Amino acid sequence: MVNRNVRREFLGYSLTFSCALIAILLTLAIILFLGWKGLAVFTQHKISLTNIFSVHWWPDRPAGAGGPQVGVLTFIFGSVITSTLAVLVSAPLGVTVAVFMAEISPRLGQRFLQPVIELLAGIPSVVYGYIGLSVLVPFIRNNIGGTGFSLLAGVMVLAVMILPTIASMATDAIRALPGTLKEAALALGATRWQAIRTVILPSARAGILMGVVLGLARAFGEALAVQMVIGNRREIPHSILDPLITLTSGITMDMGNTVQGSLWNDTLWFMALILLVLSFFFIFLIRLLGRKGAVH
Repeated sequence: MVNRNVRREFLGYSLTFSCALIAILLTLAIILFLGWKGLAVFTQHKISLTNIFSVHWWPDRPAGAGGPQVGVLTFIFGSVITSTLAVLVSAPLGVTVAVFMAEISPRLGQRFLQPVIELLAGIPSVVYGYIGLSVLVPFIRNNIGGTGFSLLAGVMVLAVMILPTIASMATDAIRALPGTLKEAALALGATRWQAIRTVILPSARAGILMGVVLGLARAFGEALAVQMVIGNRREIPHSILDPLITLTSGITMDMGNTVQGSLWNDTLWFMALILLVLSFFFIFLIRLLGRKGAVH
């Protein structure tokens, strides 16, 4: 009997260790592959930093005509401005929803708002893009201006998509606080709004910021829905109604039209490497915020 339990214990340990080892090896393999393919623009094609970090995108132009130019700055700017504005729109709304669900009306929030948030999180990105293409783009074109395919459309679609992430994380952070914090504030004469503003929200700051960073990370990685509504013009936008392009959109649009090993194809891998580095940055930021939250 003892030997049987020992064998089961060893089998369970071996199985979980093997799965963890596979996950680690897969992650390392992806990092090495992206690094090898992405850095080929420097090691094989000898592209200069001033070329790769410019706004000129003519990867198929011959040297006699001033090419090839593989500047990715336009794509990076598109990703940064779209994601940042989407977070600025979605974060206040998400935190407000979290306060309502956790503090103002927990019963209503648990029964109605929580399923709505979960439903929003489960809708496929292509559905968000299709709704944006069919409803939002014509609305902007007919009532605000421009062609409708714009930075504004991308921001609105992304803001809705990352709202469940921010609201869920902020709600969990507020609910995780000990009840004595709020009781102590109320015992000192604070109103409910004063307790929320001066005690609840500051105490849950780390968890709320983690939700915002996770939402920003998702916004950076989103491709299809954004690509359907932003116009995909390879220029720096001068207005919120101008079309633009992001890193993810540039990769998905061009990856089927390039030859493996060509400068154009390797530049797309370099753009994917930039997304990977940004993901590492967001993970580091989330872990840092989580560590600060644990200290508080």
